[in-house]
Amino acid sequence: MSPADQGGSDISAELMKDSDLDSEDSLTFSNGVIEKIVAISMRDVPGVIGLKGGWLNRVQETFGARDPRKGVSVEVTPESAVKVNVSVMIEYGVYAPQVFEDVKKTVVKQITGMTGLEVAGVNLRIEDVLTPEEYAASKKAASEEAAAEPEAAAAPEDEA
Repeated sequence: MSPADQGGSDISAELMKDSDLDSEDSLTFSNGVIEKIVAISMRDVPGVIGLKGGWLNRVQETFGARDPRKGVSVEVTPESAVKVNVSVMIEYGVYAPQVFEDVKKTVVKQITGMTGLEVAGVNLRIEDVLTPEEYAASKKAASEEAAAEPEAAAAPEDEA
């Protein structure tokens, strides 16, 4: 399990000016913040139709927890740069190498632009390929399942 999964280490931004070297000021980002930036940015990448979480995300979703960071993990290098791992579902028919280039460009732009941190690498894992119809059907089924869960919990038990 990575430190990010454990809510662990923070990423320190190396954003000091020469005149600030003696300062005790600091700016840090939790791994979860970096993961969320990446997850949100994936919404704008053509061909990416969703993030795909691992075993822990499936367990959390079983108990009603929704995590916008699912499918994203980050690692910090000794130089305080960020390595990003993303697991996605892509749309059937798109050219995967182009999706990879678009993901890398988007991740670097958003992380650097929002945090000032350097991105040391981006790893993309394609977990599934879905047609738009399959994706829409899976989202509909998931939302219907989520809507049914509170009703089942609220239904009174039959007393015999």
